[in-house]
Amino acid sequence: MNSSVTAIAERPPLASKSVPSALSAHDAFECLRVVELPHLQATFAEYRHRVTGARHLHLAADNPENVFLVAFKTMPEDSRGVAHILEHTALCGSEKYPVRDPFFLMIRRSLNTFMNAFTASDWTAYPFASTNKQDFDNLLSVYLDAAFFPHLDALDFAQEGIRREFASADDDAALVYKGVVFNEMKGAMSSAYSVLYETVNQFLFPTTTYHNNSGGDPAHIPDLTHDDLLAFHRRHYHPSNAVFMTFGDESVLSLQTRFQAQALARFDDVATPVLGRDEKRLVAPLCVDTAYAPESVEGPQTHHVMGWLLGSASDTDARFEAHLLSGVLLENSASPLRAALETSALGQAPSGLCGVDDNSREMTFLCGLEGSEPEHAATVEAMILATLTQVARDGVPLADVEAVLHQFELSQREIGGDSYPYGLQLLLNGLSPALQEADPVAVWQVEPALARLRELIKDPRFVPNLVQKLLLDNPHRVRLTLRPDAHLSARRDALEASQLAAERAQLTPADCAAIREQTEALLRRQNEAPNTDVLPKVTLADVPVQAKALTDERAPVFSTLAEHPLTRYAQGTNGLYYQQIVIDLPAFSPRQTQLLPLYTTVFAELGAGSHDYKALQQRQSAVTGGLRMSLSARTTRTNAEQAQAHLIVSGKALSYNQDAFQQLVDESLFAQRFDETARIGELLAQLKGRLEGSITGQGHALAMGAASRSMSALAAFQQRHGGLFGIRFLRELHASAATPEALNALAQELAAMHQLVLSMPRQLLMIAEPEVLTQAIESAQPLWAMRRTGSAEPMTWPTASERVNEAWLTQTQVHFCARAYPAVPSGHADAPALMALGGILRNGFLHRAIREQGGAYGGGASYDANSCAFRFFSYRDPRLAETLADFDASLDWLHSQPLPASALEEVLLGLFADLDKPMSPAGEARQDFHQQLYGRRLADRQALREKLLTLTPEDIVRVAREYLQPELAHTAVIAPMAAAEQVAALGMTIQKL
Repeated sequence: MNSSVTAIAERPPLASKSVPSALSAHDAFECLRVVELPHLQATFAEYRHRVTGARHLHLAADNPENVFLVAFKTMPEDSRGVAHILEHTALCGSEKYPVRDPFFLMIRRSLNTFMNAFTASDWTAYPFASTNKQDFDNLLSVYLDAAFFPHLDALDFAQEGIRREFASADDDAALVYKGVVFNEMKGAMSSAYSVLYETVNQFLFPTTTYHNNSGGDPAHIPDLTHDDLLAFHRRHYHPSNAVFMTFGDESVLSLQTRFQAQALARFDDVATPVLGRDEKRLVAPLCVDTAYAPESVEGPQTHHVMGWLLGSASDTDARFEAHLLSGVLLENSASPLRAALETSALGQAPSGLCGVDDNSREMTFLCGLEGSEPEHAATVEAMILATLTQVARDGVPLADVEAVLHQFELSQREIGGDSYPYGLQLLLNGLSPALQEADPVAVWQVEPALARLRELIKDPRFVPNLVQKLLLDNPHRVRLTLRPDAHLSARRDALEASQLAAERAQLTPADCAAIREQTEALLRRQNEAPNTDVLPKVTLADVPVQAKALTDERAPVFSTLAEHPLTRYAQGTNGLYYQQIVIDLPAFSPRQTQLLPLYTTVFAELGAGSHDYKALQQRQSAVTGGLRMSLSARTTRTNAEQAQAHLIVSGKALSYNQDAFQQLVDESLFAQRFDETARIGELLAQLKGRLEGSITGQGHALAMGAASRSMSALAAFQQRHGGLFGIRFLRELHASAATPEALNALAQELAAMHQLVLSMPRQLLMIAEPEVLTQAIESAQPLWAMRRTGSAEPMTWPTASERVNEAWLTQTQVHFCARAYPAVPSGHADAPALMALGGILRNGFLHRAIREQGGAYGGGASYDANSCAFRFFSYRDPRLAETLADFDASLDWLHSQPLPASALEEVLLGLFADLDKPMSPAGEARQDFHQQLYGRRLADRQALREKLLTLTPEDIVRVAREYLQPELAHTAVIAPMAAAEQVAALGMTIQKL
């Protein structure tokens, strides 16, 4: 049964004898309930602060990676970005830590496994994680003070949010806008998906906070004032509007003692609650047509999206029903709505926004097409509604609905933690319900909801009735057409320029003097050396001397399945079985190398044996957590011109499905069909759209890859099929594969590649609990005994010696700059010093120059062992030539003064935090296997650790002088179309996507 927060609060506190000692509360808190969560291997406990009403939700687990977050309901009333800018500004100094930028300073003084802050549509959260007890305590103190007692200095608002400056230091003629969030959102809103999401919400939520862009619309951010920011903080950042969430093995009493002493004891009241409200319902659907700036001007690029406003996200039953319906309609290519979208001639691919969003007070359901034309809007809508009508009339097979529930169960059981902390994943999953007056336990403990759904789906009319009620009979619907406008960027720039000119015309001499004074004051503040003595820290003495032994570093057990070696790991996987087939990469031709992303994409997306792709997709949903093929490659430890590479076929399943899983993998790999040529065309279009959409989010990585492409054999190989060149090739390939004959020829090319892959040596990796491994090996034996390999040649590695100095022009509003220098492979004696050099340049110069003063969202430098390069970068950057000059100036800074040992220690702390970051049980096993596969043994990791610990400042300066010489620099940037003259003046070759 769904329980609201109010209902929970009315329950009497549990008797102390019923609460385990580790969950005993501080006197300032009362315990509301304790719930066992066996599938998460955790215990949930909920508490309320007696004075302020602040809530503390704790997941107790036998896990040393402790996680903390404090979150506030933040509901902006406009799109000026106040919640987002407040999130940035709150971390710029507080009462207890009166230093500029304690957040970034603490990153350097910590062994954290995660530090960040998030602004969502209706909440703001400040999370961190650490495995070190002292470090956790240090970060908790800084985060509590930042959240509840920030300075919110006007200069910090100017730096992080928005300010006016004169374009020239010597001339008051023209104004410009500057600010980190302003430029971050310019970059974010260069993405078609961001524009789609914000626009559809604007019309689905005409009267509530979700109508607004909580991150900030660059057109409106300049209207925000510092006084507005202060008022928003007073209104929203009060304990009664907050929830504290924690995970790990810290005791509740210890946590709450610090919450009380460091923050809550200073509040003696309950603030007026910040309450959400339901949206006013539309009585008839809306049709909206608007424009965006496309990445290129070639091909159909219109997006058509339909959106529905559903029910309350706090209703547990309604939320699971909505997700079930979304899964039935969109889970895979055989699902009725996804099948209709993928095969429609009205567009190139389903929209990237398909599915249910339950992160707001009320849920939404979105679906649509991209790569269409504006005139298809009504036809796309009719096609979607016809598909829904057919489902409502005819229903869907019970097996397909059960497959969706299977996916729910699998995701509930899986222990994550490979991308970011597992505990943080759990807390963020429960955060929206916790703030939406819902019960977060229902998100973590899904068995009752699944049991209810399993009973309901026995009625063949249950799913059809959901379609009818939630979608077909629901008039709160929006059809959004987002069409490309190649001139929009220029008009937007002109509008901003005219607005600035109007502002300039209104300035008095006193106003001009005030702007100059603020600019100079901010520059002085940015150039001040911070007094870091007031900040807590850990030291290298807190770093373990020994390298982390993955899965106890026990030697993998090799057995023989025919001629294929097997490596198995017995891990506590909570009932999941993981498998990888590791295949040596064959000697692909240059053309085949370019096709590699498409080849890996079509794996498990085409039919196999007697099954077409739709039947195979349904089998995957019923027995697996998905199958995929990926490329894994590393430059050798000693030679930049040599690499090792493999194709990895990965999958997972619940343990009771491992036998069916292995049968499915075997059929998918060894009997894959390439006769479904129309399907190959659909997958090509989807891949092209996905990669095009990645530019504004991954522009810095794309630019670095382009700049360093001639510095190792692997870097050159990767740029043949990936990066900016790969995106351009896929665009050209998609344009050329427009006829059945061309698609048939492409299918034959992919089939030939597949035969080469099947002839290569391969091996098997299994990860599961011990008893499951025994069964899995028995199941694999007969399958692998009949799968022989051939004698194809392994990959030979290309070389490239071109000098790179180029600009890739696209419809972004910001720049992504990169400069690269040739370096060495990972086994070289200078590699540890190059690893540390990146942090030295970032901390000492680049962060201040590029982010704080330049206004970019991010910037830095790092050593990359695979490309054998040292690379500078900026991210969502308003500048171009100035940033490239800052890359060079950072080296002048390094060589102009002694490098203190404390600066090196700060960098090393970050490196060790990354090296020692925890992973999931399955992730640790995979990492151990792949480390050994590529010759990175425990002894090698230990040697690296010891070299890092013995580095001196002199080592850092030496490698900088030796490797980062001006005549060796390679430069690549992604820039707006409007920057064509500027990049030409810099002598750059212009490339176009």
